[in-house]
Amino acid sequence: MDHLILSIWVSVLLKMSRPLHRGVLGGGRLSGNIQDYLEDSQMKVKTDKEDFDKTRTSSDHVSLSLRNPFQSLFSENSSSKQDANENGFVVSDPFTPTTLRNRHMLTLLFLKFILVLIVILGLSVSFLWTISLTTASKGHMLRGYRRLQEQLVSDLWDIGELSLGSTRFKESEFCSLESENSVPCFNITENLELGFTEGKEYDRHCGPMSKQNCLILAPPKYKIPHRWPTGRDVIWIDNVKITAQEVLSSGSLTKRMMMLDEDQISFSFASSMVDDNIEDYSHQIAQMIGLRNESYLVQAGVRTMLDIGCGYGSLGAHLFPKQLLTMCVANYEASGSQVEIALERGLPAMVGSFASKQLPFPSLSFDMIHSAWDGVEWDKKDGIHLIEVDRVLRPGGYFVWTSPFANTPASVRDKESLKRWDFVRNFAKDLCWDLLSQQDKTVVWKKPSKKNCYASRKHGPGPLICKEGRDVESPYYHPLEACIGGTRSRRWIPIEERATWPSRATLSPKELAVHGVLPDDFKEDNLNWKSAVRDYWSLLSPLIFSDHPKRPGEEDPIPPYNMVRNVLDMNAHFSGFNSALLDSRKSVWVMNVVPTSGVNHLPLILDRGFVGVLHDWCEAFPSYPRSYDMVHAEGLLSLQTVKQSRCSMLDLFFEIDRLLRPEGWVILRDTASLIESARAITARLKWEARVVEIESNNDEKLLVCQKPFIRSSSNSL
Repeated sequence: MDHLILSIWVSVLLKMSRPLHRGVLGGGRLSGNIQDYLEDSQMKVKTDKEDFDKTRTSSDHVSLSLRNPFQSLFSENSSSKQDANENGFVVSDPFTPTTLRNRHMLTLLFLKFILVLIVILGLSVSFLWTISLTTASKGHMLRGYRRLQEQLVSDLWDIGELSLGSTRFKESEFCSLESENSVPCFNITENLELGFTEGKEYDRHCGPMSKQNCLILAPPKYKIPHRWPTGRDVIWIDNVKITAQEVLSSGSLTKRMMMLDEDQISFSFASSMVDDNIEDYSHQIAQMIGLRNESYLVQAGVRTMLDIGCGYGSLGAHLFPKQLLTMCVANYEASGSQVEIALERGLPAMVGSFASKQLPFPSLSFDMIHSAWDGVEWDKKDGIHLIEVDRVLRPGGYFVWTSPFANTPASVRDKESLKRWDFVRNFAKDLCWDLLSQQDKTVVWKKPSKKNCYASRKHGPGPLICKEGRDVESPYYHPLEACIGGTRSRRWIPIEERATWPSRATLSPKELAVHGVLPDDFKEDNLNWKSAVRDYWSLLSPLIFSDHPKRPGEEDPIPPYNMVRNVLDMNAHFSGFNSALLDSRKSVWVMNVVPTSGVNHLPLILDRGFVGVLHDWCEAFPSYPRSYDMVHAEGLLSLQTVKQSRCSMLDLFFEIDRLLRPEGWVILRDTASLIESARAITARLKWEARVVEIESNNDEKLLVCQKPFIRSSSNSL
């Protein structure tokens, strides 16, 4: 028994700091197994005599300095392997079958008694020591003592994990193959069975069965996406839910804009007219507005665009170098998804349908809305879809519509096409839109910059102004409203009167006052995030390129070694993280998510020229699996703990794992206690995780994780 107790304390005192380095798969994996598998506390009685199996302690708790991570991140262990006496404890004395269970139970009871005794003694000594401190040395000693207390808590946690056995570290199961490309809450087959029709089957319906408490594996032939900007033009066909036959046989416009090259899909190639077509099309739009070309759209006040039914994001990909940020929104598709492929290309996209519900954006959110060959029946339901477009369009913004029914010559029109075109054209007048130009099948309208048009309209069948209380500026999948919204908002500022990009990212004191934010708070937030981003990258860069500057078989990466393109900020606040990434010249785009349980800063984020969305993190995010290279959250665990009771922290982490790409990164910043709880959950998800101390803040810690690359196979399920 003495030998057993001594072994436990040896296991606590000999905790090691393992180096983080790349794995066989490359791409900056944190190699090594952070999960220390523990034998079940109730061992089966075997015949004759047997020993206890060797038990290893839980994940190493590595305390790293965020300001200087290099010192301890790559410190070499004295030996690459440790025997059982160093990592855990071994009981070599044989137990007879009739007494094994009783002795084991007595051992557990004795351990619990020892734990209680240690806690009582520790608290007593801490109290006596604290009151004996002198005033001169009190601050310094308290900081040191606090670290001792945290270490004691960590050690007791590890001992408790030993006593609980392997049930605490039960690994999560893998999902079925059908989940590889599915999006919870967007199940068309199930919605049809429930009786949803007339487009409502494409809407989002989240129920109790939408949660997936399992790990979604990557497809069998999944490959790490190409780095940006190569990945914008070339993707691996096995990474998305589309077959080679679908690419070759499709006659649709968007799929003809792709070329299959062995196991890759190319969106840009020298022998094609595709890029010329996209360039000509965007050039045509600019000229219809009255500009020389699309490069002048920013000077005209256009920064953010909502592309409804975006194809595979080719327009957004072309406009991105022009400093125009395009958000793709399209229906959920079980095969050949527009949104999935756009995200694979590193372009902003999300699943969205407004058949019966409003989009999760505030009123007056986008400078331009584009719709081409999208299949939306704009002339149905009394024009309610056009009203929703008007709601999210900023004053002075543009609606660009390309359709076979738009401006078709009378000689080739049938009565039905003419009827649909007349309805859209007349309804646009009722919305006070100004028809700027018509060319071929493309029409451009401009939303009024002033509100006087609404009062001077003739009363007729057109929509009325929303009454106060019905004009919800920041809806979360509310039913569509048949009235004109946003006119009562203090954010009614024409795009031509807003600062042009990139000056728009720094809001003026007058604009901040509209959002109820003090200039000093806004400035301090920006400065803090600039410092945090520098620290994040100094922490991640050596991990990504620690052992090898490239993956086996690849050419050396070109600076700035951009391995992160799609970033999800789960609790965006003022979008300071997004702003700091752009200031540091990272070629990333950020989906800024504002939790519905917190303060709604989404209007401010969108006014800064970024993209974002409202979301309830107790529900599935409207995106496909493997959408993001990095997931970031500051204070989200605290927010969810205080505000939410419908879901657990484990539910949240399953959702993060679903959205994260293999070898993707997670950075969580929160209180020390919540970070420790989160660290325990990462073992179930098979993530490789480390806790990082923040020098400037003893109350908070970072949790830096990387998702492993596990492909699906018949043996995995």
